[in-house]
Amino acid sequence: MISLGTFKTVLFTVGPFLLPRLIGWYRKQRVKTATAPVAKQPVPKPVYRSFNILFISALIALASTAPYFDPENIFTITSSRLQTPNDVLFTRLSLTRGGLTDNDHTLKPKLASLDSRLLYLTYGPDVLTHCPFCLSDDPLTYFYFALPSLMIPHLLHLLALGMATSNVVVGSHANRWRTLAATVGMCLALCEFTLYTSYDYKVNARKVRPEDYVLFAWNMRMFRGIVIAVADAFFAGLLWLSSTNRMFVIPPTSAERTEMAMRLLESSRGKLNAVGVMRNVVSRDENLRKKSDMYWRREGQVMGEVMDEREVVEGVRNALSGRIQMATVEADARKYAEGMTAWQDGWRAQTQNDVST
Repeated sequence: MISLGTFKTVLFTVGPFLLPRLIGWYRKQRVKTATAPVAKQPVPKPVYRSFNILFISALIALASTAPYFDPENIFTITSSRLQTPNDVLFTRLSLTRGGLTDNDHTLKPKLASLDSRLLYLTYGPDVLTHCPFCLSDDPLTYFYFALPSLMIPHLLHLLALGMATSNVVVGSHANRWRTLAATVGMCLALCEFTLYTSYDYKVNARKVRPEDYVLFAWNMRMFRGIVIAVADAFFAGLLWLSSTNRMFVIPPTSAERTEMAMRLLESSRGKLNAVGVMRNVVSRDENLRKKSDMYWRREGQVMGEVMDEREVVEGVRNALSGRIQMATVEADARKYAEGMTAWQDGWRAQTQNDVST
């Protein structure tokens, strides 16, 4: 098994090269997000399904680390050493439990040697009890028998990650992380298998006190649940950042931008047509036309009175001094107003000509 010293050595060796790259990648993502023509948005409703799946997966993984679900360790409950004779060990176990089970009778002859007891602490009681071909002379046989039970949690985790990033279940928001999720899930499984095959099961051979024993099988159950929960939380964070456009923003393609522009133009065109129809109705109805004329005359008088006030004039002058040419703005506003009312004058003249003829 990889020791803490080895881990520190690798960390201090790789860290100075990896940390600047991570910082640079983070800054690049921030700049890319800030410059992308996409606004932040709330979490889409389909993404909540992904959050629920990941939450349930993490909750089950953390619950599996509870001592209630751990297999029984006969050396711990009897406070016995590895060198304790078999008869004494199982006599203590019988007194503690009030009797022996069928599995205990099956396990008893398999714990006759020190190597088998060391393998018991490495793979747990189920492997030693039910394995029909395992030999203490070949420790890998225990790993081969334990491999299916070790794969089941990771297969279930891969299933949860696949559902959380499925295009059918969640939509396109999470599908972009599907490959990464599958890769991470398989890497977690391979890491655990590597730890089992590289672990020195004889590490407990020279230890005297039972409390000093390294319970590898029990520790791996706990670490597996914690790591799976952390991985689920990590992907939930990625989904939250990407679905709300806070990070990992993918700019729209040219075709998507063109489609969005066409939709905006169609919407604007519909609104302009509606405004045109409304103005046509107002112009053709005498009462509505009079009300419209009265409104704009009154609006002009009110705004003229407001703009003539000293405080307003000074405020506008202070705000726009040196930045905007007021003469140009007023001229453009006058042209715009004349253009807006020119069609009414022309329509009135045409109406009068029709009436006179």
